[in-house]
Amino acid sequence: MFTENDIEQIESRGVSIKTIERQINNFVEGFPFLPLTAPATIDNGIVRLGDEETESYITVFDTAVDDGLISLKFVPASGAASRMFKALFAAKDELEAGASEREVKSDDAIKEFVDNLEHFAFYKDLSDLAGKSAKELPLLDILNQLLSDDGLCYGSLPKGLLKFHCYEDAIRTPFEEHCVEGVVYAEDKSREARIHFTVSPEHQEKFEEHLASIKDYYESECNSKLNIEFSCQKSSTDTIAVTVDNEPFRTSDGILFRPAGHGALIANLNELDADVIFIKNIDNVVPDHLKPETIKYKKALAGLLLEIQQVIYKYQEAFEHHKVEEFSSEYLDKAVFFLENTLNTKLPETIEDKDSKVDFLKIKFDRPIRVCGMVKNEGEPGGGPFWALNPDGSISLQVVESSQIDFDNSEQKEIANSATHFNPVDLICAVKNFKGEKYNLLDYVDPATGFISNKSLNGKELKAQELPGLWNGAMADWNTFFVEVPIITFNPVKTVNDLLRKEHQPKNR
Repeated sequence: MFTENDIEQIESRGVSIKTIERQINNFVEGFPFLPLTAPATIDNGIVRLGDEETESYITVFDTAVDDGLISLKFVPASGAASRMFKALFAAKDELEAGASEREVKSDDAIKEFVDNLEHFAFYKDLSDLAGKSAKELPLLDILNQLLSDDGLCYGSLPKGLLKFHCYEDAIRTPFEEHCVEGVVYAEDKSREARIHFTVSPEHQEKFEEHLASIKDYYESECNSKLNIEFSCQKSSTDTIAVTVDNEPFRTSDGILFRPAGHGALIANLNELDADVIFIKNIDNVVPDHLKPETIKYKKALAGLLLEIQQVIYKYQEAFEHHKVEEFSSEYLDKAVFFLENTLNTKLPETIEDKDSKVDFLKIKFDRPIRVCGMVKNEGEPGGGPFWALNPDGSISLQVVESSQIDFDNSEQKEIANSATHFNPVDLICAVKNFKGEKYNLLDYVDPATGFISNKSLNGKELKAQELPGLWNGAMADWNTFFVEVPIITFNPVKTVNDLLRKEHQPKNR
């Protein structure tokens, strides 16, 4: 299947032929569905914290920081904003094809955009570019100036660099909002806040320029040192594209490789060193007056993680330093109870004898930990929290994406439809064992949870493959804990008109 030139190209990307052969086999065989056993609910897998518990866990986290805990905020920010403006691009095409403004504005999304133009944070820039109020411009001119490279370039910039929020004396991008939010919970006792953004190579320079323009101001305003780092998705994580016949898709430059989705970022996360890592998407930000609730739950979930971690560490130490015969039945029963009822991992029915039980417990306690915030499902699409059957026969909590569910199976469909919560990508992670040694996070990925999609290039059909998602398959073998968080902590911007929601508007509007 591969020529000498192919092999040279593959190896130059830092990836093995075996890996590529496995990817091609995934195209041939397809990815299996993940067998769900039940939705995770408040009564079964999701914890709801009371006010006293929340404050107690915040104290745990704050105390740990005072004692030297190093935390870090990890923000996937490499995606372009083009999908955010899908409706505007369509309207631009219609106008250029001869449609009238009246016809185009019959679309509710376009009408809402035009009617509220002055309420977008980028309105002033549009007006400055035009030399007059942007509302006086023909719609096509507005769209061209907003989206084109000759205008504000919003059609090609990443979300992190767009202007989202207006304040009395400033306008902020999501990048700035993450910095302001991050200094509150990703700061060490010396008041240094560590935040890591994953960006695309073509945009890294723009992010660095933006950082340079705002760093001194926010360090002064927040009384904190900003330690900001960037990384790009590694080319070694790109996956091969194939034809409809599952042969390598070739261009004039050789085999076509494509970025493998956010699951590839597990390699970036694996290179970071911190005691606690907060993960949050670039577009899930709010203005300052709404930040306190988000910060409150970030700290509370981190405190909960630290308490769970201390118990896990005691088990890790015990299983490392003692032989099987030294464990009493009473101790093992206690360990199993903690694993099943706190860490939410049910033993396989096949494990009965003492040796197997100790081996299983040792493995399950010696893993990375994540506490995931979950919000009530109010009709949002996307993944959610479920109990699922794992390849080793255990049942555990998993974040499951829709593509992993067999909706043709009536039982699986019923479980999926009875979910009460969904995943807002609100994670707090601990990636070290009781000796302070970092885990190799790549060892805890479920390779059978990828995704195949149909694409095209230059009019030719192809199939693309995404790696297991960062918060589902890439963390499938982590110890997982779900906690309900308020819906106000989840305010993503998926379309440009989402910026008109009250959560993204000034407090006094």
